[in-house]
Order: sequence, then C-alpha cells, then structure tokens
Amino acid sequence: MAIRLANNCSNCENLLDGNLCTKHKVIVNAHYTCNNFEMKSLDERNCVTCSRYEESDCANPTKAAPGMLCASWAPQTQANA
Repeated sequence: MAIRLANNCSNCENLLDGNLCTKHKVIVNAHYTCNNFEMKSLDERNCVTCSRYEESDCANPTKAAPGMLCASWAPQTQANA
C-alpha cells in the first residue's frame, strides 16, 4: 500500500492557524481542497516540527517519527498575523 500526503487544506500552504484559507478568506477544514491547492514544503510539516511530538497529547506516539505527518499536526510556534 502506498502512503502519500493528501491533497487537502491541512497540507496547503494557504492555510493559517485557525483553519483560515488566505487565498479565499474562508474557514475550511482538513477534508476540503480546491484548484488553488499549494502543497506545503515537507520540510516544514512533519512530526519534528509538531508541538505534540514526543508529548503526552501526540495522536500516534508509537508511529511519530521525523518525516511523518498526521492530521493532528500542530505548529511549534504560532504564525504572526
């Protein structure tokens, strides 16, 4: 079975904290996608850059590893608005 990152809003570089799409100025969720989807750099979004990595609130503690990504990813630092 091949495992790939989904073409959805949670992997789109237009998504800000709070699920705001900067392209369309609307609130979205992880299941949405559109024709303006732009994949975030894999170097930016993975377990190592997640604030939950190796913490008690990690959704997948036995699978979390550098280079992996799940739907519960959370940034280590908040973006400045």
